[in-house]
Amino acid sequence: MNETSFDPTSPIPRGVASEGRRESLRSAGASSAQGVAAGTEPAADGDEKLNMLLERIQSLTRHAEDGGRGSDAKRTDPSEALGISPGEFAPVEPRSFAEAQLTDTEVEALAMKFLLARGEASGREVAEQIKLPFVLIDEMLRRLKQEQVVVHKGAAPMNDFIYQLTELGRERARRYSAHCTYYGSAPVSLKDYIASVQAQSLTCQHPQPEDLRRAFADLLVSERILHRLGPAVNSGRGLFLYGAPGNGKSSIAERITRAFGPTIWIPRALGVDGEIIRLFDPVNHEEVPLASGQGLWDGRKVDRRWVRIRRPTIIAGGELTMSALEVTLNTSTGICEAPLQLKSNCGTLVIDDFGRQRISTHELLNRWIVPLEKRVDFLNLPNGKKIQVPFDQLIIFSTNLEPRELVDEAFLRRIPYKIEVSDPTEEEFRALFRKMAEQLGCPYREEAIDYLIAKHYRTVGRPFRCCHPRDLMLQIANYCAFTKRPLEMTPEYFDLAVENYFSVM
Repeated sequence: MNETSFDPTSPIPRGVASEGRRESLRSAGASSAQGVAAGTEPAADGDEKLNMLLERIQSLTRHAEDGGRGSDAKRTDPSEALGISPGEFAPVEPRSFAEAQLTDTEVEALAMKFLLARGEASGREVAEQIKLPFVLIDEMLRRLKQEQVVVHKGAAPMNDFIYQLTELGRERARRYSAHCTYYGSAPVSLKDYIASVQAQSLTCQHPQPEDLRRAFADLLVSERILHRLGPAVNSGRGLFLYGAPGNGKSSIAERITRAFGPTIWIPRALGVDGEIIRLFDPVNHEEVPLASGQGLWDGRKVDRRWVRIRRPTIIAGGELTMSALEVTLNTSTGICEAPLQLKSNCGTLVIDDFGRQRISTHELLNRWIVPLEKRVDFLNLPNGKKIQVPFDQLIIFSTNLEPRELVDEAFLRRIPYKIEVSDPTEEEFRALFRKMAEQLGCPYREEAIDYLIAKHYRTVGRPFRCCHPRDLMLQIANYCAFTKRPLEMTPEYFDLAVENYFSVM
């Protein structure tokens, strides 16, 4: 046998086996290169392109999952990726648990409680549940597997696995659940939340007259009221809206928030010394999700523990109690619920029908006399700790009663703006009828309104109210729909509507 030849069937000495393999691979590579150069192996060119394509896909995948955390990586400006104004607040995805101000144990507890409730889940499903980057969750799950807390039940797409708790893992997850059953989004630290409120504060917003007109576009509000509301809204402090019932105090209060910036970011939950405080409330908050990203992978590195919502307008009426203004603990789940004033930060909190709550006005006002002055509030946690949180909202007290009859001078001093919503003039009253007729698709007839005002207002001394045109026109619309007659304004229809509407008023 020639010395340079290689017989694959012959035994290779142990000491030279690796060297022989390396030599054979070099020889094979040289032969392949010569074949490509000579054009004798046309398939090799396709293999090379395929390898280059695979390497490109792998590099893109690594970049997407690690978020560019290499030594020379830089944090991207979220405003550019999200299409928002430079300097506008946007939460940036954390690159580590420490940067998210979370401990390994806190994240581990959330993941294990989720697996205990779900039975099994892929690593990406766990990451989606607790709203943290997959690369961080994948690393944690691999460590838990080494500790024999979880096991692989099977493979999942994109270099992932299906995870399941072991008996040891189930026991540990039960201990975590005994303290708190929460396994939703990982909490945001109180420090980060305070910084977000400062960045999105109402005091940073300065609505102009055109902003107010846009906010009240669907209401007929006089210029006099707008000019009085403008400074109050710009101050970002409390105000009283008072006057006779039916003149739109609640409607005005509900729309004031529209004059400010449209959206803000809030955490789904806050974490304070092991306590979970749920902040995002679908009942009071309207989510405004970002537009879907283009392509296979969303490069916008937004912290998914936060949610973008419309600036909140939270309304509390006669059902308001003192417990709604404190952190409340659900003893069966161990989850805390944020109070109303915390949920309304950077927005508006409306106390409707002020003076008719189940608690006394003095008790309510004493609770807020310091926050209204200092712009901070103090909350007691179930573990006995007291925390300081921002008190950054426009508080509107809407009442049919005279403010002097409800509160003393010390509190009125802390509510710098008191605006009376008075009865409309006759001209405004007629304009409201025109607006309602247009909305209902009813032809407007001036002579029918003349009849209504002369017979049912002037002769009986009945005051105009802003709600009357809407309510009377709806009475007519319902009657015409029932009798299958065309909708129109007639004296007969107004007589029927007034008889129903004012029978006991």
